Amino acid sequence: MSNDLPLDRIACLLEQSGHYRVLRRLRRRDPHDDALPPVAGRGIFLGLETTGRDPGMHELIEIALVPFTYSADGRILDVQEPYSSFQQPFMPISAEVTKLTGITQRMVDGCLLDIAEIERMLADVDWICSHDGQHDRPFAEQITPAFARKRWACSLTQIPWREAGFGGAKLGRLLAELGYFTSLNRAQEDCAAAIEVLAQRLPNSETTAFARLVVAAEAPTYQVWAVRCPLGRIRSLRARGYRWNEIAKPGRPTAWYREVTEELVALEIQYLRREIYEADVDVPITEIGAYDRYSTRI
Repeated sequence: MSNDLPLDRIACLLEQSGHYRVLRRLRRRDPHDDALPPVAGRGIFLGLETTGRDPGMHELIEIALVPFTYSADGRILDVQEPYSSFQQPFMPISAEVTKLTGITQRMVDGCLLDIAEIERMLADVDWICSHDGQHDRPFAEQITPAFARKRWACSLTQIPWREAGFGGAKLGRLLAELGYFTSLNRAQEDCAAAIEVLAQRLPNSETTAFARLVVAAEAPTYQVWAVRCPLGRIRSLRARGYRWNEIAKPGRPTAWYREVTEELVALEIQYLRREIYEADVDVPITEIGAYDRYSTRI
């Protein structure tokens, strides 16, 4: 195809026809804009590939860290030089993992993470963002304790994407609905795509997705515990979204629990007393903040 074709004009004509939607390849944003507000903080978007979801059994095989700066009103200003690396696991990579991740044993052989570089990048970061904090944080904290000292935010669960008008929360779908595409086959590309999604203003809003994410991540949530739940009521708890905590830790008994926002705590206590215990029992509550959320330390 000739390089002289006005591709952007053609794309606009196709979209204006009402019969086509055009996806544009995601490009790195240009930070050289005099109208941009001053930097208010720094974030890092983290992407991981692992051999499974259990940090006690499975291993990290790829990491990407993409730093960015943001303004006080939540605008993404500049995406900076990333760090990415494979890591050779102790156990061979299975064919199933290769099919899911695209990572082969040959790609990781002899590869090691540069822990000093990772810690340098984390030193002055205000937020670590991930599109699956529940999975990524436990693996990250095994790399270096520096990850445990930072505030975490999860763009998958802490932004109400459907409420904002999107069809789902998967990264590829979000990107497509915003009119972009990328390869999405390496952790670094995933991170760049997620940052671009966070940089967009939410539909019918003056707020960026990143600003919405920070508000949600900063707000504490509360784990409401159904300690010594009657056996006959467990099915009801599970249907309401309660999860089982196997290992007791300070503030986290071996029991069923549900994590809710502050305004729903009283309602959840009322539910347990009326529907589960049928008595005015004490209900333990654990407050969770951004420094601890998604960590296996709690």
